[in-house]
Amino acid sequence: MIPDHLDVGLSILFIGFNPSITSGETGHHYAYKGNRFWRILERSGLTPRLYDAQEDGELLKLGYGFTNIVARPTRGVEDITKEEYAEGRQILRQKLEKYRPDIACFVGKGVYTQYSKRAKVQWGFQDDPVVKEIQEFVAPSSSGLVRMSMDEIVAIYAQLADFVTEKNGENDR
Repeated sequence: MIPDHLDVGLSILFIGFNPSITSGETGHHYAYKGNRFWRILERSGLTPRLYDAQEDGELLKLGYGFTNIVARPTRGVEDITKEEYAEGRQILRQKLEKYRPDIACFVGKGVYTQYSKRAKVQWGFQDDPVVKEIQEFVAPSSSGLVRMSMDEIVAIYAQLADFVTEKNGENDR
């Protein structure tokens, strides 16, 4: 099992579908070598340098946490059952209500549609959050299977970096 990285006061809680087999074996988020998550964070400006999956717990210091809608590692999302999504939806909502991150970032439209039960969503911030006072942001999956260019993906994540920078700047005034 892969541990969540959660804390009160997070700027962003990144929420994935579920761990890959590699993540399950290593105990670290986004550990599969074909996953571009860590490069996306660096290129978008969310992290000051390129982190490695083994450093996922270190991102708590930056105000970033990690969890998944389903805890069980699988080869692909097609292996997740409806029952697992139903249970995961409830558990995720409880985590959001307990930890109250500023932003819940769903890493993939499918993760958000499973959580929100909304059929159609756009990239970026969502208008009507499921848990009030927590902004919901839908970002592309970082899987190498995604058919978007790295530049397109990074541009969407950069909206998050801009928001965090702006918010932190306001706190400094």
